[in-house]
Amino acid sequence: MLVIGVTGQTGAGKGTVCKMLEKYGLYHIDADKVAHSVYEKGSDVLSALSEAFGEDILNPDGTANRAKIAEKAFSSAENTEKLNSTVHPTVTQKIKAIIKEQRSLGTKGVLLDAIALFESGENRLCDFTFAVIAPEKMRLERIMSRDGIEKNTALRRIRAQKDEDFYKNHADIIIKNYPPYNLDDEVKKVLLWAKL
Repeated sequence: MLVIGVTGQTGAGKGTVCKMLEKYGLYHIDADKVAHSVYEKGSDVLSALSEAFGEDILNPDGTANRAKIAEKAFSSAENTEKLNSTVHPTVTQKIKAIIKEQRSLGTKGVLLDAIALFESGENRLCDFTFAVIAPEKMRLERIMSRDGIEKNTALRRIRAQKDEDFYKNHADIIIKNYPPYNLDDEVKKVLLWAKL
């Protein structure tokens, strides 16, 4: 079974590209959604995050306040690294289990969609990787619209992540999700590489 790593900066369009590729029988693992599942009340991950970022990341009932976690985690590159080093080991274990399950079901391939694919080491689970890129202005508008956040908050998220050159230097394929490039044509690069 083919495992394809999908990465790129926030707002670049990873989710859109994954939806396009799902039509070819690929199963989509969204690492962000897997990460949210490890924030369970009373979990070791949530306890470690509250130690790192403060008790105010917890709601009064002890559950995770994801908005507060994001606000603190994306306030600096150092805090983003703290979040990643706390959450990624557990997330990677869960992702491995999902891949194993999909393999046993006879799935054609898996899209592992992870913003920190290389930083977490999850790229080592993949047969090849691609990164989706787009100009900062476009990503900023997408993030503000998608997440309902203000410009400064969106900019902090963008600045806390790796720059475009990082993805160009690490990914096997680059997908350009902005004019004049046609996204359907760009996605064909992945299909050719995967022989789908």
